[in-house]
Amino acid sequence: MRKISGNKLLVKALREEGVDTLFGYPGACTIDISDELYKQDYTKVILPRQEVALVHEADAYARSTGKVGVCLVTSGPGATNLVTGLATAYYDSVPLVCFTGQVSRPLIGNDAFQEVDIVGITRSITKYGVMVKNRDDLGRIIKEAFYIARSGRPGPVVIDLPKDVMAELGDPEYPSEVNIRGYKPNTMAHVGQLKRAMKMLNKAKRPLFLVGGGVKISHASEEFTELVNITNVPVVTTVMGRGAIPTNHPLYIGNLGMHGAYACNMAVSECDLLFSIGTRFNDRITGKLHSFAPKAQIIHIDIDTAAISKNVKVDVPIVADARDALTRMLEYVEPCETKQWIEQIGAWKEEHPLAAKEKPIMTPKDIIETINRVFDELILVTDVGQHQMFTAQFAEITEKKQLLMSGGLGTMGYGLPGAIGAKIGNPDTPVVSISGDGGMQMNIQELATAVLEELPIISCIFNNNNLGMVRQWQKLFYGKRYSMTCLHSGAACRGKCGEVECPPYTPDFIRLAESYGAKGIRVTKKEDIEPAFREAMKSKKTPYIIEFEIDPEDLVYPMVEPGGTLRDLIMDC
Repeated sequence: MRKISGNKLLVKALREEGVDTLFGYPGACTIDISDELYKQDYTKVILPRQEVALVHEADAYARSTGKVGVCLVTSGPGATNLVTGLATAYYDSVPLVCFTGQVSRPLIGNDAFQEVDIVGITRSITKYGVMVKNRDDLGRIIKEAFYIARSGRPGPVVIDLPKDVMAELGDPEYPSEVNIRGYKPNTMAHVGQLKRAMKMLNKAKRPLFLVGGGVKISHASEEFTELVNITNVPVVTTVMGRGAIPTNHPLYIGNLGMHGAYACNMAVSECDLLFSIGTRFNDRITGKLHSFAPKAQIIHIDIDTAAISKNVKVDVPIVADARDALTRMLEYVEPCETKQWIEQIGAWKEEHPLAAKEKPIMTPKDIIETINRVFDELILVTDVGQHQMFTAQFAEITEKKQLLMSGGLGTMGYGLPGAIGAKIGNPDTPVVSISGDGGMQMNIQELATAVLEELPIISCIFNNNNLGMVRQWQKLFYGKRYSMTCLHSGAACRGKCGEVECPPYTPDFIRLAESYGAKGIRVTKKEDIEPAFREAMKSKKTPYIIEFEIDPEDLVYPMVEPGGTLRDLIMDC
């Protein structure tokens, strides 16, 4: 049997795993892998402009397609630049396999040039990490990595590849099966627990479904919507769960939590049964733990055993894949008597509807409602900040519209590279990103990637000249001491705010877009929002930036007071 190098086996493995796209940045320790990739024609290699953005692109590719996202970076700084993206993927359960270059084995531990222990560095933010120390183990480790990344609760895996191991000759065969002793994720729901949960649901007077991102990850939206239609039980979602049921469904109330709708937070506080599926109950949705759903028995379905009763103690734990559990539930489900409960929720909606103030000037809500209207099909990607919360409140997400964002980690800079990854994975679907002026500048170099890959994405910038979410907290809770949030600030005005004229805003986003070869439109009036989108939608190969000038006093409401309960909502100021 003719032996082949580890580099050749890696490229063969990518084909065997069906990897049609790889996001990579080269270096000394991976140059031989790059050479082997050059010789093949199955896996398309995308060259971003920075590894931090590269991993976000692979992440959004994975989220939007359901495939495993794949990265290749060199050792040292190439590997450490993955850290934020790995954590982003880990907290949001995104399947990634990231290959990192490593110095040759004899140099490890000697502080060699560009040597880092990337497996050790990322141990707490990856599902699995391993250095390949023996060429004979390479095929098995790669096979296991893809299996681990996509099975159970999905997540990122790091494989560290010493240069000398990859140069060695060995077995050319790539394994066809995986058998990992000690890793047997359970995905099948316990029928007895499901029946118990169904009985509790039928007896409840004020039942409520709480849905997180797990339902979307398991592609169970259709099954969940059918369950809701049969039971007639209302639904609230986490931000990551938005879209698990169409947002125009009559039983969908909205998002709960820190910026949740009044009716949602009240429903959780008053329900007598909270049926939660695919959420970790993090602090952004619970407020003070002792006051979360105080009147309710809690049922929790999650694929991760460690997530159940970790933050909120539950009455009925069910460890299972959301889709499997929902499919089985449909065998036993019956209609519930919820008429009075739905009327009460309707009254809360009327008391405090989720609506921004109507203003003569352009608002974030105006822009998002225009997006809802002009796109029949869409992948919408957000950065992190006020614009993200406005989008989560007002974006219409249906069977033909996806919403992608960094939820668990809250990573600024995700928006533009996320849009690039989503468009590469879904070339026939319109992709729009929404970023603040702060987040956009964190990975704006990826405009070059979008231009060179001929991706007609539309990147919206909500420019309020500030780091808006932090500024909102400063306005409401820190006596309007706007420290480190004004993006005009610099040497000319430091310590003299209000005494001297503000320096010009930098950069000029439109000119910057044009310098990259993209196109730019600046919008200052309501009536120009839709024409700007219509113009950008005509593009077939060129990315567009649409910069919207936003009033910095447009704040996100409702908002839970810091340290408060879900009832402690600030409705406006």
